[in-house]
Amino acid sequence: MAKNLVIVESPAKAKTIEKYLGKDFIVKSSMGHVRDLAKGDGSIDIDHDFTPKYIVSTDKKKVITELKKLAKEAEMVWLASDEDREGEAISWHLKEALDLKENKYKRITFNEITKTAILSAIENPREIDSDLVNAQQARRILDRLVGFELSPVLWRKVKPSLSAGRVQSVAVRLIVEKELEIEAFKSTEFYRTDGDFVAGGSKVKARLTNNFDKEEHANKFLSACASHDFKVMAVSKKPAKKSPTAPFTTSTLQQEASLKLGYSVSRTMTVAQKLYEAGHITYMRTDSVNLSEQATTAAKREIESAYGKEYHEFRKFKTRSAGAQEAHEAIRPTDFSKHAITSDSDEEKLYQLIWKRAIASQMSDADLERTTIKIDAPMGEEFVAKGEVIKFDGFLKVYLESKLDDEEEDVEGLLPDLKEGEKLNAEKILSTQRFTRPPARYVEASLVKKLEELGIGRPSTYAPTISTIQKRGYVEKGEKEGVERKYNVLSLSNGSVNKEVHSEKSGSDKGKLIPTDIGRIVTEFLIEHFGKIMDYGFTASVEKEFDDIAQGMMQWTEMIREFYGPFHKDVEHTIETSERATGERVLGVDPDSGKNVYARIGRFGPMVQIGEQEDEDKPKFASLQKDQSIQTISLEDALELFKFPKVIGQFEGKDVKVNKGRFGPYVQIDKTFVSIKEANGDTMESMTIERAIELIEAKREEDKNKVIKIFDENNDVQLLNGRYGAYLKIGKNNFRLPKNVEPSELTYEQCIEISENQPKGKKKK
Repeated sequence: MAKNLVIVESPAKAKTIEKYLGKDFIVKSSMGHVRDLAKGDGSIDIDHDFTPKYIVSTDKKKVITELKKLAKEAEMVWLASDEDREGEAISWHLKEALDLKENKYKRITFNEITKTAILSAIENPREIDSDLVNAQQARRILDRLVGFELSPVLWRKVKPSLSAGRVQSVAVRLIVEKELEIEAFKSTEFYRTDGDFVAGGSKVKARLTNNFDKEEHANKFLSACASHDFKVMAVSKKPAKKSPTAPFTTSTLQQEASLKLGYSVSRTMTVAQKLYEAGHITYMRTDSVNLSEQATTAAKREIESAYGKEYHEFRKFKTRSAGAQEAHEAIRPTDFSKHAITSDSDEEKLYQLIWKRAIASQMSDADLERTTIKIDAPMGEEFVAKGEVIKFDGFLKVYLESKLDDEEEDVEGLLPDLKEGEKLNAEKILSTQRFTRPPARYVEASLVKKLEELGIGRPSTYAPTISTIQKRGYVEKGEKEGVERKYNVLSLSNGSVNKEVHSEKSGSDKGKLIPTDIGRIVTEFLIEHFGKIMDYGFTASVEKEFDDIAQGMMQWTEMIREFYGPFHKDVEHTIETSERATGERVLGVDPDSGKNVYARIGRFGPMVQIGEQEDEDKPKFASLQKDQSIQTISLEDALELFKFPKVIGQFEGKDVKVNKGRFGPYVQIDKTFVSIKEANGDTMESMTIERAIELIEAKREEDKNKVIKIFDENNDVQLLNGRYGAYLKIGKNNFRLPKNVEPSELTYEQCIEISENQPKGKKKK
């Protein structure tokens, strides 16, 4: 048996590290966190200094059993979880769960998986940093307290099954406030004017410095241009420098990967994790822009070798975030001489982004010459043409040498060498109708940028925060490509002004973060009753206190006590005094009944209602469709929802209905539901009882073929056919069947045995 047991977080790292350490070491993975707060209100003892009660997670019991056995047999256990606060907490939880004595374990960290880094870590072990552990513990306990106390308030005052989170709720607030800005925005038109000019054999593209607010003004200007003699008023050439940006932090990598590669925040982190575990890059959760001395030396060596000495310039970047201590280095390649890697496409592209940004950060400025040409125009206006020439490419070399990039550097084209007073011919002048744009909705990466600017969250929290607010249904990604919009183009050609009407797609929300009705109502309610929790400055100050705990400057229990007292009072006060929040809007009056029509949030989500709760006749209700909102639905659209469900006939003595749910139209008989698919030529409006019976019988036949065997009258244990073959279903849980078994021959006892011995990761809920 190996003398040394090394425990890392992920199995992908384990094999690589074991290869570096040799036969005296066995490397195993904890598969992330092994313990968490217990479920329920007994997880934190509020009366005794917020003492937490931790339990080994159900899915980690086997892992802990195996690690305990290996730890008992080993002479030394090396806790090698990640080097941030979360990693430190994992090491502490492992020590506790494995009951390791002080002389039996050592803590090691490394920010890259290379042989040098691993061996160096083994030579330089340390103690578990209790301050870092306490900072992570404080975050976990505080977030549990907020969620545990706020969620029941939302269940009672808004809608059942809702939940709230300290950072997530503030992130949703940002998205809601952006949406309110967009709704308040009034777009105005303007005309932007561009000219193509010719001098000798050279062409110059220039833009008018002033926009016109009306078509008639643009028309008047173009007409005046027909008889105008254009000439160069001034030419200015100025030297300029362009400097590289700092190497990537977690948030800047997420932003750049979104902009350049179209990756979501979680996709970026998944790909970066793979690059890290394969030993290609340093640790990917960091808010530091610092590079180690070893890294800057390696970068210098590679720059001078690949490009020449004149391309190197040592640079030290300063981290803007005051609390930046999640890790000690920026994200960089582990080997600067490796300009590219061979892997799957996502990893290759992200590595290229990281390599270029890191190597460029240690390269010379680019020397440019910026040229501005001013051209006189009628009515006191002027055209301006701008361009720049690269005199020395410096760090731009790594961006310009690759076909992949029109990357981060926007280098404008060359301009001809014109002289002041030189005459120009106007080849074409266009004045195009444009419209002022509302504020841009957040995409995932720009939300991360905003959270970082406000000091909210840390590198390890960005991706989970964005994932959580979408999973909880407070925010969703837009799907609309935009709507067709017409615009005018006025052109001066051959001395006359012509007008054409063009069209374009406008207002696309595809991939943008949009608050749902529930997200808006919950945000309004929390701002009204829990202003402090929802305050950006307060949320940032809590992050700062976590940093203070991590540096040993503050007791975590004291920090939570100060937070919890006032917060708990707010919870009790809100439960006692606040009204239900429904976001109710009166849409108008139902012409048939003369009763008011409302849009609001109900127990089952966004809905419309005809009549009052107090009416003798009970009010009617209808759920909104997936693409409808209580903020914008019209009276006409609301009344349309009440036309269904509609009985279209009877089959087997039961009503057959057509109806529309949130995910499309369907036929219903008793408890059988059959989707109406337009691809088959069916619609709700055209559905006949004959066609509905055909669909019902086809569905029954499909379900019959799906069932292999049912063992009890409650249908709790079933063997079914699915799209990937036969499987076992017990209650709501599905289980894979072992290979080489005949499903129809399995007994009830064998099915129970299969469910209890399901291989890890095969059970699906």
